[in-house]
Amino acid sequence: MARKLIYIIGGVVVVLLLVAVLLPFVIDANRFRPEIESSLNTALNRKVDIGNIRLSILSGGVAVENISISDDPSFNTGPFLRAKSLSVNLELLPLIFSRAIHVTGLTIDQPSVTLLRSPAGAWNFSTLGASQTQSRNATAARPSSGSSPDLSVRSFSLKNGTMVVGKTGANARPHTYDRVNIKASDLSYTTQFPFELTARTPGNGTIKLTGKAGPLNPQDSAATPLNASLEIKNLDLKSTGFIDPSAGIAGLVDFSGTLNSNGHTATSNGKVTATHLQLVPAGSPAAQPVDVNYEATYELKPQTGQLRRGDVHIGKAVADLTGNFTDSGAVASVQMKLTGQNMPASDLESVLPALGITLPSGASLKQGTLNANLAINGPVDKLVISGPVNLSNAKLTGFDLGSRMSAISAFGGINKGGDTEIQTFSSDFRVAPEGIRSENLNLVVPSIGSITGNGTISIDHKLDFKMIAHLGGQGSSVQASLAKAAGSGGIPFKVQGTTSNPQIVPDLEGIVGGLANGLKSGNTAIPSNGKDLGQAVDELGGLFGGKKKPQ
Repeated sequence: MARKLIYIIGGVVVVLLLVAVLLPFVIDANRFRPEIESSLNTALNRKVDIGNIRLSILSGGVAVENISISDDPSFNTGPFLRAKSLSVNLELLPLIFSRAIHVTGLTIDQPSVTLLRSPAGAWNFSTLGASQTQSRNATAARPSSGSSPDLSVRSFSLKNGTMVVGKTGANARPHTYDRVNIKASDLSYTTQFPFELTARTPGNGTIKLTGKAGPLNPQDSAATPLNASLEIKNLDLKSTGFIDPSAGIAGLVDFSGTLNSNGHTATSNGKVTATHLQLVPAGSPAAQPVDVNYEATYELKPQTGQLRRGDVHIGKAVADLTGNFTDSGAVASVQMKLTGQNMPASDLESVLPALGITLPSGASLKQGTLNANLAINGPVDKLVISGPVNLSNAKLTGFDLGSRMSAISAFGGINKGGDTEIQTFSSDFRVAPEGIRSENLNLVVPSIGSITGNGTISIDHKLDFKMIAHLGGQGSSVQASLAKAAGSGGIPFKVQGTTSNPQIVPDLEGIVGGLANGLKSGNTAIPSNGKDLGQAVDELGGLFGGKKKPQ
């Protein structure tokens, strides 16, 4: 008897398997295409086109080929999504016997998705499914006969997709992410649901967003609340497409933190690490990572935000970065302040190249502290950094300013050596895409005296400075008299060449101008005859390595 029961059960199983295998050949699943398209149209509030449909009894659903979902016409006339295939998990008995469609899950394979944002801050997916609530309320108020059923999704999966993210407008620069994978379960208009998103960025970086979202906002899906953790690795700033490559901004960014949104305001905090950072076209990669621990808020619709806290770490140097930013234009712009006190100069040296500032060849800052109070303003691809910088008690090794000013030893008490001791250095800087300007420069070197002036550094690192040396030593009486006459005790000179190889030359025009002004004012320090005047100019030229005229 037991053996017969086993045979009967085995026979039933075989019959069921045969039915499961043969039923797809008996039932033409494509006859359900109008119902499926209609259901998806209603659920997504978009026109949906699907290709061939294959019924799979064993997997409990249907496979749809070549699916296309239209975009919001106010954003794009092309498709919002194209996919090679869509697997729809269904409750099969209602589908077969009553033609009712109860979707329990969606799996989209190899899709291409376009995400666009308008200047007003609206996304093209904001209206996706926007009519679902109204449709559900309408069907609840009347008999459901003859109407499309609501679409309920218990699970959603997007596999190996490509995502193009951009803004509307002629000057918008889209950026493409591939290997996009999204998983979500128990999507609901009333409760939160878990999700995970991973993607590869341009330049082989990675993004991982994990957390909970929802309830789904039926009027604007972009305003759906979110609580998630975000991890980014090796984001290449130059290749992402966020910033015009000609802006000179480059580097690799890692991020670890949180992202939360109530649908209107987003908050985020975490740590950003930038390696090989470059901020201006004339710059070069920083040799040391820059870490920023931050807290920020962002208003979704106005597209404005505030960096409430930004602790910038460069080695042992710490600075405070705060301010506002906006993302409503083609390129994000900022209005921020960066302040730092008593920062070790040796740690900051490694990031000076990122700003287009390079020390003379072989030179290095081995000690000293730096104070800065900088304003950072403008579009991120055309940043302007300006403000006062003060350096004190520093040593510039591998560079002797005294030896660069030939014959400087003629002024008593001036020593030559391999290094330059800097008592103080201060200037008002302006760093912009077109170059660097230094004003109110004041340099005090104990072995020389003080040096003041103004000048510029071009984007190709060429120097153009007009300076005055207020020398502390005592030279010849003619030189001392000429220095006093030429500029209230100062000797004019120029700094030319490049940042890696600066050249100091006499400013003869400045000297002659100072002498002429002195003659007009009756300055008695000016030599009274042409011979002494020529000798004075000749000796002054010798100070900078010039040759004296033969006697």
